[in-house]
Amino acid sequence: MEQNKTKSYGSALYTLITVFFFWGFVAASNDILIPVFKEKLNLEQWQSQMISFAFYVAYTVGSIIYTFISKQIGGDILNRIGYRNGIALGLVISALGTLLFYPAAETASFYIMITGLFIVGLGFSLQQIAANALAVALGDPKTGAQRLSLAGGVNNFGTTIGPLLVSLAIFGSVTASSSVASISAVKVPYLILGALFIVVALVFKFSNIPNKIETEEDTIDLSSPTDVSNVATHGEKNGALNYLQLSLGMIAIFLYVGVEVSTASNLPEYMSKKLGVATHNIAPFVSLYWASLMIGRWTASIGAFNVSGSMKKVLNVLVPYLAFGVFLFVNKLAQHDVTPFYVYGFVIIAMIVGDMLSKGNPARLLFIFSAMAIIALFIGMLTSGMLSAFAFISVGLFCSTLWPCIYTLAVSGLGKYTNQGSGFLIMMIMGGGFISLLQGVLADDKFLGIQWSYLVGVACFTYLAFYALKAQSILKKQGINFDELEVKGGH
Repeated sequence: MEQNKTKSYGSALYTLITVFFFWGFVAASNDILIPVFKEKLNLEQWQSQMISFAFYVAYTVGSIIYTFISKQIGGDILNRIGYRNGIALGLVISALGTLLFYPAAETASFYIMITGLFIVGLGFSLQQIAANALAVALGDPKTGAQRLSLAGGVNNFGTTIGPLLVSLAIFGSVTASSSVASISAVKVPYLILGALFIVVALVFKFSNIPNKIETEEDTIDLSSPTDVSNVATHGEKNGALNYLQLSLGMIAIFLYVGVEVSTASNLPEYMSKKLGVATHNIAPFVSLYWASLMIGRWTASIGAFNVSGSMKKVLNVLVPYLAFGVFLFVNKLAQHDVTPFYVYGFVIIAMIVGDMLSKGNPARLLFIFSAMAIIALFIGMLTSGMLSAFAFISVGLFCSTLWPCIYTLAVSGLGKYTNQGSGFLIMMIMGGGFISLLQGVLADDKFLGIQWSYLVGVACFTYLAFYALKAQSILKKQGINFDELEVKGGH
């Protein structure tokens, strides 16, 4: 399949983005598992964060295995077995991981459960490698970022309803005198999810999604979210890691995924310890955090649709509240009281203003949102009650579009090394595990305590703000100025 600007792969794209939903569903559902296992098995906070650690480190291990096998067989795995087949295989691997939830739940074994999650993550890593490239390839390369944003929006729909459905499955039979359901109830949603993985694997196997991506030499790279990766730079280097924007960008991706995941995975402990919220009532707050990412990504995907400039300005204001409405609707369906969340509508204004101030420049947006996230974290640490909770939750708004910002800055100017650079960036997803574990350790009362453990997030966003300024300076020296380029979907 050649990339082109005219051929439409609409139905194939809609089939493809179903896997983005699964990634989000499982990732956010982990935040419900953490407090359940912590309470039932009397785990320390850092031990409970091994759930996030196992899941996200699996992405890196999967990428390393992928690279190793590709070298052994003398060619890229997906080019050998096909992209469609690769996604189907990844789904089957993830399904095998969900089977371990049965013995894990029956024996209350924490280690069997995180092993299952690790295998699910291995399958997801193969799906990630194939699906991201396909999402960009299914149409005009210049609008590839918008398709990724659209897929990201579907991903965050999964993160929004995942905690609610898993919480309902686990706590649905909780009596008034019990605050934690039997740990054996954990197996139900994941076994159902495993069955869905198999069904979708079969759908992919027989779908019209292209099995092979053919690119001509010197055409725009499939992994790049914009066409700036092929902009001529001053002084081509030997290998992706010799480009400073990439090596610094790898640290940025590590810290970005880390702070995104860690903020959410430590939220249940904060809600329980500081606000006295029962474990079975935490799901709406976790859901709002991930819905905040959906709000930002739905807004960023507006460029994927052919709308006028004036209509785009209107949609930039309406779409965030449409996404917020989805959060309120699904929580209302789950019979949660949504009235405490109405005030969050005012917080969304900050995200809209920050997005407008960026004027489409990914470096500027990265700096603005990092600064806003730091302010939100300090508000959370210095206040109490629902104000502090909403401050921590709002970090999701400011994380929402940072992946494409960092990704764009990191691969810009790499030219023929863009694919190589993209692979290094995907490996850095492991930050989601390491940063969560670090904050979990520091959340112990003998160190910082849960509230001040969010200083870890401040440190992460401080580096991201630095990277925004540094990467822009590096790229300008290489002849790339985002204020002079038409960067579609740069955020």
